[in-house]
Amino acid sequence: MLKILLLISIVSNIYASTITVAIASNIIYALPELKKEFYKIHPNIKIREIISGSAKLTAQIKHNAPFDIFMSANMKYPNSLYTDGFTINKPKIYAKGKLALLSYKKYDYSNIYKLLKNNKIKKIAIANPKLAPYGKASEQYLKNIKIYENIKYKFVYAQSISQTLLYTLNACDIGIVALSSLKSTKLEEYKENINYIKLDTKLYTPISQGIVILKKAKKNNNAKVFYEFILSKKAKKIFLKYGYDVL
Repeated sequence: MLKILLLISIVSNIYASTITVAIASNIIYALPELKKEFYKIHPNIKIREIISGSAKLTAQIKHNAPFDIFMSANMKYPNSLYTDGFTINKPKIYAKGKLALLSYKKYDYSNIYKLLKNNKIKKIAIANPKLAPYGKASEQYLKNIKIYENIKYKFVYAQSISQTLLYTLNACDIGIVALSSLKSTKLEEYKENINYIKLDTKLYTPISQGIVILKKAKKNNNAKVFYEFILSKKAKKIFLKYGYDVL
């Protein structure tokens, strides 16, 4: 009987020390450094990440997925969860994402309008605006430079901004991706103004990314620890390094 109680205690402690975080796919490039810094401070708390598009993660949460924290690619989805009673606090902005125009080829980026209309550009990767916050921002940018209607027949839609990167580098001539992806050491061969250019943030609404603690975390105090870390100066320093803006 004592052995059974001891086993139950061990299993309970393991569960209590693990937090499950639903993370929007654009964060995957900064995630290793975020986890490394977190583990320096809290070595006994383990993070289990579930990475996908914000819309898909929100649907899973509304169907009672066992997540403790949600790090969305915008504020729309966590606000929806808060309104519908799936969270224990209001969402807060942890970073603001930015866009970049990328190609594995070398282009002249001095005139983006002219470049995207060029007949040599046959396929343009873009995240689906109906599903992905970065896709909505990409659509807004293209409409603001008055080119959207002229080139929409070239679009190859991805389900998330991370999938957009794959399409850009493997199936399309060019694509609009998260700037954070280009700060990854895996993509250091792609150079600014040669393979990519940052897009003017005045031409799309800032991609305010929100974090929220979910009701499933009521009995897991470590969720609040991770939540506070993501909003800390240490985490903000990492987000800045990966091309985000922070408050």
